[in-house]
Amino acid sequence: MFRTEDGIVVPAVTAAQMREVDRLATEEFGLGILQMMENAGRNLASNVMEMLGGPSTGLRTRARGEVTVLAGSGGNGGGGLCCARHLHNRGFTVWVVLSKQAATLTGAAANQLHILQAAGVGACLKHAPAQAEEVILRAQVVVDALIGYSLRGAPRGRVAELIDLCNQHAVRVLSLDVPSGLDATTGEAAGVVMRAERTLTLALPKTGLRDVPGELYLADIGIPPELYQRLGLSVDPPFGKRYWVHLL
Repeated sequence: MFRTEDGIVVPAVTAAQMREVDRLATEEFGLGILQMMENAGRNLASNVMEMLGGPSTGLRTRARGEVTVLAGSGGNGGGGLCCARHLHNRGFTVWVVLSKQAATLTGAAANQLHILQAAGVGACLKHAPAQAEEVILRAQVVVDALIGYSLRGAPRGRVAELIDLCNQHAVRVLSLDVPSGLDATTGEAAGVVMRAERTLTLALPKTGLRDVPGELYLADIGIPPELYQRLGLSVDPPFGKRYWVHLL
């Protein structure tokens, strides 16, 4: 169990339970993957803006700072790419580093990338290791959207390299759902794991986030509490007028 700052109890779920939440959401409640991803990406961008001072700072367009998004090839990466678009729409300089070649992306992640490319943000894609290191160093915030709750074993290849680069050079890191490399159920790390200042988890917190370093926030992606009842979970909606809340 977790609690909000208002004292509302929020149950945690394992990776297997979260897979069932996603299945019920799409197959029985009619929520689309892109619909939930849009909510996730918008909330992620909002968290980035808060970390950079928010709109109350009075900073204008590109003076607001540079953000680098590390995006995997799955749903987590799609949320990161959606976040990149929302930040671009608000005048931020956004760099995108993919864990795989753009042409190999499929599904929702490919859809989000297509929107970015149509908007001209595709020119900001960085593939070479030296380019990735450069934009990680330049960023005021790095968004970790490499691996979500579906981690299997230790990160490998390009993903592991990007986590290492980020741990070495990033000033501040915001992870989406789960810090990449962390087991969402157990909280254990079989290999390299992202060191995040803040984690924005989706729908419900994951059991493995109990002792995660840094701050933990929960984002609303549009799943009604009645869905959780199908899993035997009693969820008192914690958001109120907000779309994301701080968890303790």
